[in-house]
Amino acid sequence: MSTIRVALGNPRDAQATALLRASHALMQALFSEEDNHFLSIDDLCEPNVRFFIAKEGDTSLGCVALALKGDYAEIKSMFVHPNVRGKGIAHKLMQAIEAEARAQSIAEVKLETGDSLHQAHSLYRAHGYTDCRPFGDYEESPASLFMTKTLA
Repeated sequence: MSTIRVALGNPRDAQATALLRASHALMQALFSEEDNHFLSIDDLCEPNVRFFIAKEGDTSLGCVALALKGDYAEIKSMFVHPNVRGKGIAHKLMQAIEAEARAQSIAEVKLETGDSLHQAHSLYRAHGYTDCRPFGDYEESPASLFMTKTLA
């Protein structure tokens, strides 16, 4: 098995777009339209967003974005292809976005995730994220879980 590497990527790359479309389809299958807060591919290309891809060889396996929001950053579009889950890819993606947040002098990282995405909750808790109130433009919703972490 070759090494999995994480680097900045382009959401419009064909493999990245395929991952994002799979993520969007999953979210649309699980949650109502008003409870879906994913960013479009165009939004992921905005200057305030850092988009990361995890690759093994030439194959994209997962992605995540970090949206810079001024005094905090928000995790968006965390997705690992179902066929390669359990290899630590999501952990590598988390390490990359936290390193990027630190490089951008961001002290707090926040996220919104679906209430039924228990594997995601476990991932975020393993990285030190704790529950918090809605932030930014989010409103309280039984379908959402909000989390935050202050970076050292």
